[in-house]
Amino acid sequence: MKSKMDGRLRRKAAIRARMHGTSERPRLSVFRSAKHMYAQLVDDTTHRTLAAASTLDPELPQAEGEKSKKTDKAKHVGALIAKRAIAAGIKQVVFDRNGFIYHGRIAAVADGAREAGLEF
Repeated sequence: MKSKMDGRLRRKAAIRARMHGTSERPRLSVFRSAKHMYAQLVDDTTHRTLAAASTLDPELPQAEGEKSKKTDKAKHVGALIAKRAIAAGIKQVVFDRNGFIYHGRIAAVADGAREAGLEF
């Protein structure tokens, strides 16, 4: 019996076989754990991470009083990675959903990045 993670890793491999980030248009790779969201811009030609952001980042706006939703935090991560990308001179990226379904927190990261000025 195959697990959910085996299916995700199979989808990830299929996506990565077709997708390649360059220094002009890096790959925006998103990872979702049970509690946190991570996003990074990767140049696959030099195998370097150009910028990164996560829900653990101290620049992320903290909710006042009550707990904020994970989807809202994911949208802020998208905006933060877009801000860092634009500061590094990157305007266009290739979105890598990393085998996850484009729904919920994954879509929220993409929406936050688009609203902050990234094109993909």
